[in-house]
Amino acid sequence: MADTADSDTNTHTETPDTDGHSDAYYFELFWQTMRTLRGPYGCPWDREQTSDSIKGNLVEEAYECYDSISRGDSDAFREEIGDVFLVALLMVCIEEDSGSFTLGDVLRQANEKLVRRHPHVFGDAVIDDTAAAVRRQWDDIKANLEGRERNESVLDGVPDATPPLERAARLQKKAAKAGFDWPDIAGAREKLDEELSEFDAALSSDDSASDDSASIEREIGDLLFSVVNLARKSGVDAGYALHSANRRFSDRFKHMEKRMRERGEALSSENLDTMEELWQEAKRSS
Repeated sequence: MADTADSDTNTHTETPDTDGHSDAYYFELFWQTMRTLRGPYGCPWDREQTSDSIKGNLVEEAYECYDSISRGDSDAFREEIGDVFLVALLMVCIEEDSGSFTLGDVLRQANEKLVRRHPHVFGDAVIDDTAAAVRRQWDDIKANLEGRERNESVLDGVPDATPPLERAARLQKKAAKAGFDWPDIAGAREKLDEELSEFDAALSSDDSASDDSASIEREIGDLLFSVVNLARKSGVDAGYALHSANRRFSDRFKHMEKRMRERGEALSSENLDTMEELWQEAKRSS
């Protein structure tokens, strides 16, 4: 980072980047590039976008950034976090053009929030020097000073629009924080067995086709929810675990495709035995 901290004063002094320019210079350059793209002589695609039309891009770029961190790829991380900035700043530019708010509004509000929620750094508050104490103070400020979590339910702070797998994990964490949780992983594992049994019962049901389909869908949902819970109790991020499984599947399937082409054979159910053999080959090599 080109910013360096002064440990005595808790202030930061900006130092030049490797080419002599400051962080502020590059931020302003990036912002002006964005303004140009959205301007009358800029890019037609950028001018047509709305925050709603690119909201999916923000999620996609965040996941790509997440993946680069998990892979320990610092070069990719630098690029992907830049893409996150790109989409976020494009959204701000769009809202500024519409008169909704400005870049200054966003940065001022974010900065005020940081200062307000860190009174032990920027004020006179004294707390234990632990992350847990900071977390409790943060939650207390949100609830009592900002009124952010005065909800009817402890679960109300988890948005419906959160991707389902992540939302399941967040709901479970909220419930666990309120004391509603298995005492250990064994309870979560038994719950998974219970849901599997209920799924088997739904499959063998003699109900009408429409009722049977709804029942199976419900039981699969409960099964997935239980798997996420088991991951949480194991200290595993269920979303990234599935992401990694998707990547392994993709790599192995591509290996199988390549080997089938080399053999001059088609991907088809008639060649399932050969495909399974090559699948196992891919597993051994990964």
